[in-house]
Amino acid sequence: MTGKAVAATLVLCGLGIAACGTTSGADLARERGPVPPAAGTAAAPAADAPAAGTASDSAASPASERSDRGAQADKPLSGKVVVIDPGHNGQNYRHPAEINKKVNVLTQWKACDTTGTATANGYSEAAFTWDVSQRLAKILKSRGATVKLTRDGNSGVGPCITQRAAIGNRAKADAAISVHADGSSTANHGFHVIMPEKIGGPVDPVVKASRKLGLDVRNAFRRGTGLSYSTYIGRDALDYRNDLGGLNLSTVPKIFIESGNMKNPAEAAKFQQAAFRQRIALSLANGLQQYLK
Repeated sequence: MTGKAVAATLVLCGLGIAACGTTSGADLARERGPVPPAAGTAAAPAADAPAAGTASDSAASPASERSDRGAQADKPLSGKVVVIDPGHNGQNYRHPAEINKKVNVLTQWKACDTTGTATANGYSEAAFTWDVSQRLAKILKSRGATVKLTRDGNSGVGPCITQRAAIGNRAKADAAISVHADGSSTANHGFHVIMPEKIGGPVDPVVKASRKLGLDVRNAFRRGTGLSYSTYIGRDALDYRNDLGGLNLSTVPKIFIESGNMKNPAEAAKFQQAAFRQRIALSLANGLQQYLK
């Protein structure tokens, strides 16, 4: 992607958090996920390249350096590590004993994971978050970032919220984002971003950076999706919590994005459109890039 293309992409740029709801096994049976991006190929070196130290090699160096600088401009996130946490998992509802096991999130003990919510016609949050996360990963990789996900599909269980935080910590992520959608009453609508509070624990040193990440993602998400700030939680689509293990245990800047309310008919309809999920992914990528640049 050229520098001009990146700049054009950044024009399309909008954040908040409420607890995700639960849904039935029948509803969650209709999940689906995207095809991962194909790997790129590298060009072979020229067979007749001059030997190092020759006049030709020396003369070619400035052009080579300009080419390297151009390549870096085309990959604005080169050297950055981003961890994406797709909320929940497609088979959580089949394993209640496992996901209901209590884990320590420092401020309290909570369930290892939850099933998440779903639209009225059964499109599950787990399927939504997996699809958006795959799209987001592809965009970030195209911009040069190293991307790690906390789960590798939508047909498994978990991992626990404590493990999700640990994955970001081990990766020494420059930024981490947990992708969700809410399950509130049907009249409620809008998105919000959740950010950590200081708890006298490992997250404290990155609370300030997490707030900056949250603001950048909120702004890009609003511009890129056109969705309103949440009408029912937080202020200006920003919410602060100290009860989420994925935040409390994080040692890297991290936020949650509640992309909207899956129980609201208008937002549910948007979430089931592939083109709109792509807009969500692009908006999140633009917010992450704004923070990381």
